[in-house]
Amino acid sequence: MAKEKRIAVTLPAGPKLEQTVARIRWAEDNGIPDGWFSDAGAPDTLTQIAAIAHETRSIRLGVAVTPVYTRTPAVIAASVNVIGQVLPGRFVMGLGSSSQTIMGQWNGIALDKPLTRVKETTLMVRSMLKGEKSDFTDFETLYSRGYRQPPLENPPPLYLAALRPNMIEMAAEVGDGVIFNLWPKGALPKMMEHVKIGAEKAGKRFEDVEVVNRFMVLCTDDKPAGRDLFRAAFAPYYATPVYNKFLAWAGYEDAAASVREGWAEKDREKTGGALTDEMIDEIAIIGDEDEIRERIQEAADGGIDTAIIAPLAATAEGVQRTFDAFRGDQFSFR
Repeated sequence: MAKEKRIAVTLPAGPKLEQTVARIRWAEDNGIPDGWFSDAGAPDTLTQIAAIAHETRSIRLGVAVTPVYTRTPAVIAASVNVIGQVLPGRFVMGLGSSSQTIMGQWNGIALDKPLTRVKETTLMVRSMLKGEKSDFTDFETLYSRGYRQPPLENPPPLYLAALRPNMIEMAAEVGDGVIFNLWPKGALPKMMEHVKIGAEKAGKRFEDVEVVNRFMVLCTDDKPAGRDLFRAAFAPYYATPVYNKFLAWAGYEDAAASVREGWAEKDREKTGGALTDEMIDEIAIIGDEDEIRERIQEAADGGIDTAIIAPLAATAEGVQRTFDAFRGDQFSFR
């Protein structure tokens, strides 16, 4: 049976808890089944979800994603134990390696062996959520012996963030789902092919692996202004080694090189200029209501199961117009 296709609002909605609660209530009132959090800084995402869970009625909440370097597996498992109790059947824990900026610059943590670290964290957290006594003494990047926590009857699933082939295959093999981000649309078919390879390694049905993606979306009548918003916000992303290598792998080797060089030279014009209008239109979803809905449908047809709508808008009105395009009475997947 085919998986349900889902729309999600992006969370948090701002620095105040009441802002996020208001967005969740709006989503629930308007036929949007999911809300997915980022997890990069304050307000802390896992604490926030536990704090506001009682304000929700039906929405599924996910994290895309918690870095595996800033919390140990035991700490992650302990946090997920709480959230699994307050949101039974309505929580997805996303794990990933994050980026050099967040790890190295913000936290002073080396981004070493990311694939291995994500895999080992996932295996450990899954075991701990079942209440099994830890005995992980031969892993390459992590160690735990003798830890045990109360088991959850139905532990939340663990989804893994991935961009390039090896990580995508591992995510589909070891994780319960896969989380993508910031891909040019021409790269999706080969990304999905690696999901299939990974699922088959684990003896899973490819069709059973949920694929989640956070889309940068702007509902607007001014596409040039929207592209400029994307260029300013995300050129620095593509300067980080993780996303720069992904951009090159996705077929934009020259652009990746220009972004990398511009960033090293502290030349913002060169860095941003490497993201051409045509390239931005491949990655971001910018246009009027009909255009952005069609692009989300196209992505769903290509294999994306849950589409997180992350408005690029600089104003509250722009954010609301973007979300309104995907209200339950305005949009449904074909």
